Order: sequence, then C-alpha cells, then structure tokens
Amino acid sequence: MDNSSVVDQPDNSDIANTHKNLLISPKNSHPNETVGTDFDRRIMQRCLELARQATGRTSPNPLVGAVIVKDGEIVGEGFHPRAGEPHAEIFALKAAQERACGATIYVSLEPCNHYGRTPPCTSALIAAGVAKVVVGMVDPNPLVAGGGIARLREAGIEVLVGVEQEACQKLNEGFAHRILYHRPLGILKYAMTLDGKIATITGHSTWVTNQVARSEVYQLRAACDAIIVGGNTVRQDNPHLTSHQEGAHNPLRVVMSRHLNLPEVAHLWQTAEAPTLVLTEIGANPDFQELLRKQSVEVVELTSLTPDRAMAHLYDRGFCSVLWECGGILAASAIAQGAVQKVLAFIAPKIIGGNSAPTPVGDLGFTIMTEALSLERVEVRMVGSDCLIEGYLPQKSQ
Repeated sequence: MDNSSVVDQPDNSDIANTHKNLLISPKNSHPNETVGTDFDRRIMQRCLELARQATGRTSPNPLVGAVIVKDGEIVGEGFHPRAGEPHAEIFALKAAQERACGATIYVSLEPCNHYGRTPPCTSALIAAGVAKVVVGMVDPNPLVAGGGIARLREAGIEVLVGVEQEACQKLNEGFAHRILYHRPLGILKYAMTLDGKIATITGHSTWVTNQVARSEVYQLRAACDAIIVGGNTVRQDNPHLTSHQEGAHNPLRVVMSRHLNLPEVAHLWQTAEAPTLVLTEIGANPDFQELLRKQSVEVVELTSLTPDRAMAHLYDRGFCSVLWECGGILAASAIAQGAVQKVLAFIAPKIIGGNSAPTPVGDLGFTIMTEALSLERVEVRMVGSDCLIEGYLPQKSQ
C-alpha cells in the first residue's frame, strides 16, 4: 500500500492501463452485482470509517482501514495514519495478536506485496496465519495491481475482492487518479446563485450559500492536499481557505499570480494555522517575494504559470487531490488544460442579477450547445436549502 515509490513509474504502464477503466469509475464492472454478505459489507464500512480518521494526511499514499474478525467478533482494527508509517493491516494485526491466526481480515485496499518504506503486508498476513482476506478494491499501483491478492491465494488464503467496492474507490479516487494519470485529481468547487452568479457586480460574495453548505466545503478542504486560488480572489475576498475545524487537516493554500500584484496584508500570509505557497513566474516582483518569504510564505517561480504546470508541481510534491476555489477566468483555464476532473457546484435559491456580475466559469471558446461539457456520474442532493450538483468531466485520453 506504500506508494511513495511510484512517482517514477512510466506513463505507459501496461498494468496501470489495464486497471484504468475499473479504477477511475466508482462503479464495478457488474453494477448490479452485490459482493459479500451483509456482515461483510458492515465490516467493510467500518474499515472505511477507520480510514477516514487519517483524512488529508496520507498522500501520496491512500486512505486504508483494516478490521480483523474471529468467530463473529472484532479482535483488531487499524488504519494507515500517514506515508512512511505502518499500514492498516499491521496495526490491526498488532491489536489482534495471536487471535489473528485463523481469522478473517477486512481491508479497504488490496494488501501490498512489495517493499516500499515498509515491508509488504502480504508477508505479515501470511505469517500471522489469517484464514481469509476480504478486499474492498484492487490497488491501482502497478507495483501491486493484483499481485498482493495473487500471493495470498498462492499461500492458501481465501480472498474475496470487491466488497463495498464503489465506496472504497470513491474514498481513494484522488490516489487512483494520481497513480494512473501522474497528476493530482483536480476538483472545481464553486457556489452560485440561481441565476448563475458567484458575486454581485461589486464583487461582494459573502455569503452565496448557507452555513450547512459552507460546513460541507470545510470538510472537503480537510480532505484535499491543496487549495488553489488566483490573485483576484485574494484581492477581492481575502479568504482564509482553512478547514475551520479544530484538529482537522488544513491543506496547503496555493495562490497563482503572474505579476504578484497582491496586497501586502492578507489572511493567506498568516501561516501559523496553515501553510501558503505562492506560484509565480520567474523574476516577478522580487521585493514582494522577499516580503512574503519573511512571513514564512513559500514562493516558487515557474517558467510558465499555467494550471497544468501548477498541477505538475503539486504532483511532484506528492499530492493526490487539489481543490480549485478560484474565479471564473482561472477555472476556465484549468478546465481547458485538463487540470479539473470533478465539479461540485453549490446552487443557492437566490437571484441577484447584474449583466457584469461574475459567473463561475469564464470563456471556454464554445459557440454551440453541442460543444458543452456534460458531466458524468452526476449526483444531486440538497444541502440545507441549497442544491449540490456533483459530477465528473469527460475523461480526456492520456
């Protein structure tokens, strides 16, 4: 499960491509098929609960939970807390001790079968004498990709694969996207009124949505490795971009600005609570760069400041998921360059009008309706009085 060594995997990995269709979609290959018993599914849901305890802290590794059951009783539990530390299976085995022999272990992701920063979990499971392994999803890492399951079966251990597969894949969709496409999963989030505005004609946007929706956004931030905004968002909104939850993960706050024509005082320059990275172009405003660095703001100069270059930089830092909370111009550029795969649109039952009031996505160059990007795997639900539409942009061939 330790995937820190996959950064240098070749883009044309045959194994990764073999699993691509299965792993990118949260649906299994037989959507009407239910794998496992009701008990199996309940225990796998417990694995997911455990995995979520490390939300936002495991990249470039996935979120994984494990539960060991013997004679219908849970005898050991564990989750992977962060990269470089033991895997979920190891914590569960340590908790179960000798009771693991002859038991069934449930794990939300296929146990690893290779040496990364830690020894392979398959070896530990075999040594512990477990009788059965129930797996939520196959690991998309080419270093694993079915190899862990094969080794367990070769050792005479029964293996059941695909219990709560959709939920397991959804939990680690950022991890899977990173492995398969060598970029973090890009998530565009915006809040707009019923007439499609994200702010008034003066730029005022506090608040478009209700408190329930905003709380959901805070949870989304806690689950992401970074949040990206443009300079205009910093100038207009002076955001904090934190999770607003005590003890929760705060993502890296990223500002993209070519010329660094930014305010000298901003919430984002206060780095005690959360770190901030400013991406700019080579040679931009050296004096302002120095001002930022004195406030512990990291500044990175890129030869060309584009969404694709920004995502490449964040991939190199080991990130799995990046949240775009930017304005319409940068959002359109991110979509056009393939830096966004998922969209979350909060729609408030408000009307503010205004011919020049900003909209969530700028010019994409489309002139006829048939060019429109139609979201796939769409889910619609109410969040308080607001409506949330969640879906995925059509996947470009890589």
